[in-house]
Amino acid sequence: MRNKYDVDEQLETPFNFAHLKRSFVYVKRYKWYMLASLGLSICGAIIGLIGPLITRRALDTTIPAKDTGELLLLAAALLGCTAGAMICGNISGRIMTKVGQNIIFDIREDLFEHLQRLPFTYYDDRPHGKILIRVINYVDSVSNMLSNGIITFIMEILNMVLILVFMLMVDVKLTLVALSGLPFFMLIMFAIKKKQRRAWQSVSNKSSNMNAYLQENIVGARITQVFTREEENAKIYDGLNTKYRKAWMEAVKYSNLVWPATDNISTLVRAALFIVGLAVMPAGAVSLGTLAAMTGYAARFWQPIMNLSNIMNNFINNISYLERIFETLDEPVTIDDKESAKDIENVRGAVSFKNVTFGYEEGINVLENVSFDVKPGESVALVGPTGAGKSTIVSLISRFYDINKGSITIDGVDIGDITLRSLRSHMGIMLQDSFIFSGTIMDNIRYGRLDATDEEVIQAAKTVCADTFISRMPQDYETQVNERGSKLSGGEKQLISFARTLLSDPKILVLDEATSSIDAKTEALLQKGINELLKGRTSFIIAHRLSTIRNCDRIMYIDEKGIRECGSHEELMRLRGAYYDLYTSQAV
Repeated sequence: MRNKYDVDEQLETPFNFAHLKRSFVYVKRYKWYMLASLGLSICGAIIGLIGPLITRRALDTTIPAKDTGELLLLAAALLGCTAGAMICGNISGRIMTKVGQNIIFDIREDLFEHLQRLPFTYYDDRPHGKILIRVINYVDSVSNMLSNGIITFIMEILNMVLILVFMLMVDVKLTLVALSGLPFFMLIMFAIKKKQRRAWQSVSNKSSNMNAYLQENIVGARITQVFTREEENAKIYDGLNTKYRKAWMEAVKYSNLVWPATDNISTLVRAALFIVGLAVMPAGAVSLGTLAAMTGYAARFWQPIMNLSNIMNNFINNISYLERIFETLDEPVTIDDKESAKDIENVRGAVSFKNVTFGYEEGINVLENVSFDVKPGESVALVGPTGAGKSTIVSLISRFYDINKGSITIDGVDIGDITLRSLRSHMGIMLQDSFIFSGTIMDNIRYGRLDATDEEVIQAAKTVCADTFISRMPQDYETQVNERGSKLSGGEKQLISFARTLLSDPKILVLDEATSSIDAKTEALLQKGINELLKGRTSFIIAHRLSTIRNCDRIMYIDEKGIRECGSHEELMRLRGAYYDLYTSQAV
C-alpha cells in the first residue's frame, strides 16, 4: 500500500512480543557487560539497605545509652554505605551507557545495510522522511530501553525482593501494612496500559508524518519558492505539527497518571504505618527505631515500584518504535542473489529479451511480451512517448526490478543466475537524475571505481569535456560540492556523472537522457567523447532529442507496451511511421 506524509502507518494490536524477543539478539552481544553492571547494582543495593538498620540501632540502643563512640562509628558506617552505593551505581551506569551506545551502533548498521539492499519499489512507495526517522530517532529511543531499561527492570525487582526481606526481618505485621497498597497500584496500571500504548503509537505516527513532510520540503525548497508555496506549505506543516502536539499531550496525559498515583499510594502506606504502629498496635509493641526503619524501608519499597512504573512507561512509549524498526528489517529483499548465482566473467555484451512482461503494480503492465536481441558492441536507441517504458527496459537489464514473465539474458546467461554485484559491475548507467554526493569532485567521479588513479579520473573528465569547468573551480578536482550538487548547474552535474560512468569502464552502457541538461555547444564537443565511449561496448541510449541518436545501429520506437518500430534511422524514415512523425515534428 502506498504511503504519504499525511497517512498514518498501520498499528499492531496487540503488541507482538516476538519483536521484544528479537531485540534480545542485540542485548546478548553485551551480556557480560550487563551482568557486571547488574552485579555492581546488586552490591550497591545491599550496601544501601544496611542504612535503615544502622538508624534503628542508633535510635533504639546507641542514643538511649548515650554511647557517643558507637554513635560516631554508626554515623561513619552510614556515610560509608551511602558512598559505597553511589560508587557502585556510578560504575554500573557508565557500563550501561557504553552498552546502550553499542546497541545503537549495531541496530543502525543492520538497518543501513538492509536499506541498501531493498529494491527500488520500497523507496518508490514511501516518503524518505519516514525511512530516515526510523534509522535516527527510533533507534535512539529504543536503545535506552534495551540497555538501561532491562538492567534497571531486573535491578528494581531484586531491590523489591531485598527490601521485602529486610522488612520481614524488622517486623512482619508492619510489612503486611506496607504491602497493602499494591492491589490499588495494579488496578490503576491495568486500567491505563492499553490506552497508553495506543496513544504513544499515535505519537509515533504523527512524528513520522511530520518528519516526512519536512524532508520533502527541504529537498523541494527551490520548487516551493519558484511557485510561492511558502504560505500553503506552512499551513500544511502547521496542521501536521498540531496533530503531533495533540497526540503527544494525549499520551503524556496517560503517562502522568502513573507516578502521581504511585507517589500518593506510597505516602498513604507510610501514614498507615504510623497509624498502625502508634495507634492500633498495643503500646510499646513497636519501638521508635523499628517504626523509623519500617517507614524508611516502605519509602524504598515504593521507590522501585515508581521506577518500574516509569520503566513500563518508557517501555510502552518505545514499543511502537521497536515495531517500526523490525518492520523495516523484515521488509523482504525481493531483488537478491539466488543460492546458485555466479559471477559472470569476460562479458561480450550480447543482450536478449524473450517475451518479457513487466508492471510496477499488479495488473497494470508497462511492457508485454517484449522480445529483441542486441549483438555485442551494438548501439541501440530507445525513443517514444513519455511513460512508454524506455527507462523501464534499461532498468530491467540492470535488474533493478524483476520481470513478471519471460527472460533476460546477457551472453546467453539469464540475469537471475548472475550475482547482482557481478551483473552491475559490468554495466555503466547514466541516469536522468545526476545525483551528486557531498564531497570533492574527485570523490564523485571515483565513486564507482575506488581504485582509479587521479590521472585516470582527470582523463575521464577530459573525455567528456568536464575538465574545462572543473579546472575553473577554486580547488580544481578537490573542490567540495554539496549534497545533490546544489551549487552546480544541471549540465555540470551531468558531465560529472558522465565522467563517473566512463571511469567505471562498463561492457554494457546505458545513457538515459545523458545530455538533456547540456547546452548544444558542449553537447557537440561531448559527442566525440560519447562516440569514443561507445566503441566496443553494447549501449542503450534514451534520448528525446533525436538528432543525438541518428548514428545508432538500431532505433526502437517504444509504445503501446512494446516495440512498435525497429530499424536504423534511414529505415525508419523510409517507413514513414511513428518514428518519422516524431523526427519530423522536432525538425520543424
